Amino acid sequence: MSPKEPDLSSYYADLHIHIGRTEQGAPVKISGSRNLTFENIAKEAQGRKGIGLVGIIDCHSPGVQEDIVASLEKGEMKELEDGGISYKGTTILLGSELEIREPGMGPAHILVYFPYFEMMKSFTGWLEQRMKNVSLSSQRVYAPARDLQAEVYDRGGMVIPAHIFTPHRSIYGSCAPRLDQVLNPELISAVELGLSADSEMAGLISELDRYTILTNSDAHSLGKIGREYNELILQRPSYREFEKALKRESGRRVAGNFGLNPRLGKYHRTYCGGCNFIINETEHSVERCPYCGSTKLVRGVLDRIHSIGDRKETMIPSHRPPYHYQVPLEFIPGLGPAKLNLLLEAFGTEMNILHRVSQLELAEVVGEELAALICEARSGRLSLSPGGGGTYGKVIKS
Repeated sequence: MSPKEPDLSSYYADLHIHIGRTEQGAPVKISGSRNLTFENIAKEAQGRKGIGLVGIIDCHSPGVQEDIVASLEKGEMKELEDGGISYKGTTILLGSELEIREPGMGPAHILVYFPYFEMMKSFTGWLEQRMKNVSLSSQRVYAPARDLQAEVYDRGGMVIPAHIFTPHRSIYGSCAPRLDQVLNPELISAVELGLSADSEMAGLISELDRYTILTNSDAHSLGKIGREYNELILQRPSYREFEKALKRESGRRVAGNFGLNPRLGKYHRTYCGGCNFIINETEHSVERCPYCGSTKLVRGVLDRIHSIGDRKETMIPSHRPPYHYQVPLEFIPGLGPAKLNLLLEAFGTEMNILHRVSQLELAEVVGEELAALICEARSGRLSLSPGGGGTYGKVIKS
C-alpha cells in the first residue's frame, strides 16, 4: 500500500520585499521607507496582508542579521527545520537581491534565497570579498555571474532572476536578448516577471518555457507588500515546500500568479524623455517619438519583448498557472485609507478582501459603488490607461 499523500493547502506568497532601514536606523535599501524593517515586514505580512510566505531579500546585510538575531532571541520568531523563519504562522524566506554585470553588457538583478540563517551569514562572508558595501541592498557583485550561481547552489540556495523585463537592471531589459548569454540555465529555480509583464508576454520567448514564473511586489514600502503575489499549494509554508513548488513536485506548485495588468506597470510602454509622451499602443517598436521627434526613449517592456521574442504568437506551457489581472486596493478610486481600515476591521486582511469576501458583505461596509469596484478589480475588468517611463498607469473610473 502506497504512503498517503500529505494534505496540501493554499498559501499566498510575496517573495521580493526590501528592507529600508535596520532597527537602529542604518540604511539598507536607500529608496525604501524608514519603517520597512525586518520585524515590521513580518507583522504587516501576517497581520494586515494575510500573506503566508514572504521573501525578505536584504538578509545578507549584517545590520539586518542583527535584527534577525534579536527577533529570534525575543522568542517572537523561530527557525524552521525545513527552512525559513516562522512568525505567527507566516514564514519568512531569507533572501538577497544582487547586481551582476558581465563584460559588454548592462546590469541585471538576481534574487538569491537560502533555507537557513547560518547559510545566509556564511554567504555574506563570501560577498564581503566581492562587494563594495555589503550592508546595502542590490549592490554589484564583482564576480562572473555563472560563478555566483554556482556558489549559491553549492551552498544549498537558489537563484531567481529578478523583474526580468524591466528597462533598468534586468536580464532582458538592460542586459541581453537571451538569458543563456548571461546565466547558466541549469542553475535557475524560477523567474520573476516584474510589474510591467504577464505570463502571456513571457510566452513569446521560448527559453522561458521550462521555468516556473513568479510575480512579486518588489515592495519599497509596507503598503506595497502584496501588490503582486502568488498562490502556492504546499503542505505548510517553508523553504523546502517552496522549493518543491518551483520544481512542481509531489503536488506542490504555483497555482496562480496575481499581478497588475501590465498596462498599470511603470514601464509597460515606451516613454519619451523629451516630451513625457507614452507611445501609442498601436505601435510596437519606434526609434523616435511620434509627437516631438526625440530619440530620448525608455523602451517599454511590451516593445522590448516584441523586439527580442522568438515567437510571433504567444505559447503558454501546460504547467504554467493562470495569470490573474488584479488591481491592488490602493489603485481603486475612492478607496482611501479610512475606508480601507473599515474593511480591514471587518474582514481581517487584504487577502480576505480580495479573495474571500462577497460583494454584498463589502457593500455593507463601504457601499455598493466601492464594493462593485473592488469586485471588478478582482477580475481585471476595470478600464485602464497605460503606464510608462516610471509612471504607473491609472484606473479610469467610468
